[in-house]
Amino acid sequence: MKKFNFKQYFIIQKPKKADGLSIAVICLTLFLCVLGCIMVYSASSYSALKNYGNSYFFLTKQIAGVLIGLVCLAFFYFFDSDRLKKLKWLFFAVAVIGLVLVFVPGIGASNYGATRWIKIAGISFQPSELAKFALVLFCASYMSENYKKVKSFKSLLLPLFIGGVLCLLVILEPNMSVTMCLGLTLITMLIIGGISKKHFLALALPATALVPALIIIEPYRIKRLMAFIDPWANPQGEGFQLIQSLYALGNGGLFGVGLFNSRQKYLFLPFSESDFIFSIIGEELGLFGAGVVVFAFVALVICLIKIALNAKDRFGALLCAGFASLIAIQVAINIAVVTGSIPPTGIPLPFISAGSSALMIFLGMIGVCLNVRKKSLLF
Repeated sequence: MKKFNFKQYFIIQKPKKADGLSIAVICLTLFLCVLGCIMVYSASSYSALKNYGNSYFFLTKQIAGVLIGLVCLAFFYFFDSDRLKKLKWLFFAVAVIGLVLVFVPGIGASNYGATRWIKIAGISFQPSELAKFALVLFCASYMSENYKKVKSFKSLLLPLFIGGVLCLLVILEPNMSVTMCLGLTLITMLIIGGISKKHFLALALPATALVPALIIIEPYRIKRLMAFIDPWANPQGEGFQLIQSLYALGNGGLFGVGLFNSRQKYLFLPFSESDFIFSIIGEELGLFGAGVVVFAFVALVICLIKIALNAKDRFGALLCAGFASLIAIQVAINIAVVTGSIPPTGIPLPFISAGSSALMIFLGMIGVCLNVRKKSLLF
């Protein structure tokens, strides 16, 4: 029997000197996670006490998500990122199976008219979060192996097919926000990979036209669009959430009403601990606090891009650039929604919003990026 070679899969060496870029990534990530725990408790304590009899209900789950996520970060920090290239089909298959299982009675769990979770033995997981990781991994692997062929449209058919399958399964849940996130990430990955301007336009124009089509075919999306155009036309209906979000941000002013002193969290703002947690941040910490959060995300994305630029191989560079793009896209969509800049659609704020699935996946992404950075210093 062939002996298992631990070093073949894991890089256990440590860089000879401390790396400021890696330290910055770790500090920014931990800052966002700790802030997330604080804000999740602040935003959810009242609703958790009312609905579950425990004001720490969401905080406990968030802390568990952070701890499991940090294990994922540590695992991928030591796991040789080059080995991930060979696992792209496995991650894709697991993501597809997970997205299919959400529709299986007894396994899939529905909430607010959407079926997005797998729930087994009281433990739930959102497969669409894994789909984000799988998409970036597949595109990075494929584009790094076929970088000389990317000018040919034929060479783009496979990543387009992979992205299309994932987007189709997610939109069926339905989950338009994650579908948009996946689609934008796919196009970004192809651009980073070096596709031509002609092919970019050939993809971007149909994708742009598809957005209004997806809105039209679902009546609730049309209502959300109308609420975005004029939320005060139906302040007790579709416009309620956006209005309450704007009240929270407006009430915060420059320095906020103070930590734990939000008024909107008292059942005025739906999903205040998840999709609209940035509104509570703006209310309690003000424009200054919200600005610090945005700065932290910008700094994190810049650090990940620097890691990508200094990676020793094309695959590592594309992988880190893809994860940086995914984080930037999701943060931009979330903040645009809560500020009324785009029509309302539910998508969490990375590292901060309540949700263990997203924490595990995003912290795993950070671990991969740190491994790429470590390899660039060792080899």
